[in-house]
Amino acid sequence: MESVRIQKYLSDCGVMSRRKAEAEIAAGKVKVNNELATIGMKINPDGDAVFYNGKAVVPSGEKKIYIKLNKPRGYVATLSDEKGRKCVADLVKDVGERVYPIGRLDLDSEGLLLMTNDGELANKLMHPSGNVAKVYIVKVRTQPTSEQMSKLNGKMTIDGYDLRPVKVRYDNGMDFKVLRFELHEGRNRQIRKMCEAVGLQVAKLRRISIGDITVAGLGSGKWQYLSREEIQYLKEI
Repeated sequence: MESVRIQKYLSDCGVMSRRKAEAEIAAGKVKVNNELATIGMKINPDGDAVFYNGKAVVPSGEKKIYIKLNKPRGYVATLSDEKGRKCVADLVKDVGERVYPIGRLDLDSEGLLLMTNDGELANKLMHPSGNVAKVYIVKVRTQPTSEQMSKLNGKMTIDGYDLRPVKVRYDNGMDFKVLRFELHEGRNRQIRKMCEAVGLQVAKLRRISIGDITVAGLGSGKWQYLSREEIQYLKEI
């Protein structure tokens, strides 16, 4: 097999993104043939032994897996949790391959979560330069005022960071406590922090789509393989 850079190998194996791999290599957590790895070094996947935190890193197989999961509330979007909380890994055990979440969806949120063992695609979709629209249906405890709606749609700074523009409107229906958020980035608990900043409390938060991929028709806690068209769409955006 052709040699590859160590950070690409770690990403392709689904261990972490290339950016994180560079940080972990610099921290001395990656070894190749019992020697500390260096950023940019090339390895032969067929002949070199790669270890991360003392554990062997091996390809997950030639077959790439792409699925979508309808994550219920009460599950963390990780493969393990030091606090003993339920993880999305428990919901996809029957996939047959180790797949990793693309991006985040916090413990109290539900809805669409993409998972894959294709580290290259995951890294691409999570990169800050991405421009994929993510749509959330958010129920708040009190009906927003026009002033609050104006602030949500205006310039906002959260945790010292200037957010990219977000489109917020009332969802279809007669319940004016239900809002539809469309954003192009996914900072940690962004929607909850935005609502808090204008005096609104989130009662329920559900992601319904990432680009053209939706959670429609998928029961809570259930998963399904992405179609060939959906996979191609993700690779092209």
